[in-house]
Amino acid sequence: MSSTLELAQALIARASVTPEDAGCQDMLAERLEKLGFVIEHLRFGEVDNLWARRGTSAPLFAFAGHTDVVPPGPLEAWDSDPFIPTLRDGEMYGRGAADMKSSIAAMVTACERFVTAHPDHTGSIAFLITSDEEGPSVNGTVKVVEQLEGRGEKIDWCLVGEPSSQEHAGDIIKNGRRGSLNGILTIHGQQGHVAYPQLADNPIHRAAPALAELAAVEWDNGNEHFPPTTFQISNIQAGDGTENVIPGTVNVLFNLRFSTESTAESIRTRVEKILKQHDLHYTLTWKLSGQPFLTPAGALVDAARSAIATVTGIETELSTSGGTSDGRFIAPTGAQVVELGPVNATIHKVNECVKVAELDDLSVIYEDILNNLLG
Repeated sequence: MSSTLELAQALIARASVTPEDAGCQDMLAERLEKLGFVIEHLRFGEVDNLWARRGTSAPLFAFAGHTDVVPPGPLEAWDSDPFIPTLRDGEMYGRGAADMKSSIAAMVTACERFVTAHPDHTGSIAFLITSDEEGPSVNGTVKVVEQLEGRGEKIDWCLVGEPSSQEHAGDIIKNGRRGSLNGILTIHGQQGHVAYPQLADNPIHRAAPALAELAAVEWDNGNEHFPPTTFQISNIQAGDGTENVIPGTVNVLFNLRFSTESTAESIRTRVEKILKQHDLHYTLTWKLSGQPFLTPAGALVDAARSAIATVTGIETELSTSGGTSDGRFIAPTGAQVVELGPVNATIHKVNECVKVAELDDLSVIYEDILNNLLG
């Protein structure tokens, strides 16, 4: 059994359902401390975070990831216990196997080999690990970054171990992400009896044309790095289930994933203009989950591409697709950020798994990236 597989299994065996860390970070800190990393445990609210750094000089390369996992769901739906890592048909099964305990294990073992071979490497290496990525993401990476910024500690290059790959480890690198803007909308009407609609004001009927217009808007055309901005309604709720009552309000949750061709402010302005044109009485609360970011070709992207080609022979693809990641908190500091991890086909699913053979490939890719940048 490889050291990467062994460590991944030990991490999966800890039921660290967000925001619990369940001792994962202590396990990582113990190994990193033996390599000469200075360990800081940073707890904000109920969230545990780890900042470990080896070296004091620039440039600073940071591995970033999370030890928390989403709940496993109904245990009877799994073919094996989600917190007992199980090897079956060349795959390792368990909650967090792909998202993202295998990546963290590969980071640590890559670092162990690199530091052994290069004890006097240039620059510094760090680990930024949180237990708040799958939750609200308010007391995790964002708080650690604020603390680092406050004391002038700058990350130059950051590799986030999110599961980025599609068919084989390394076939896709995420070198950016779209922004994410959420709207919580309430349309107000007047409750009444369905038999006397003239005495009521149905907010569902009022909302429908406005929502249809919002769904049809062409927000932008995207660009060479990002697809066009999209609008999606994720939930609509009205009434109390009674068939003869016109509800007084309708609540709508929606999200926009936006490219760098739009801004959160321009989107907010456009949405509210449409709502006002439909003469709606409404309240609207906005939540910006993250701004779009992009790391163009440069030292970090080139180092990752080269490492993947050397280890796997794959010519990797750059992509900004998918959801948000904690990279959105690190990129605004000026750091180059890429996401590189295992295949994401089973993340957040029952019977989440990774190919065992690709764990060591991922570790060697990470090691080669360190060699390319700090060796």
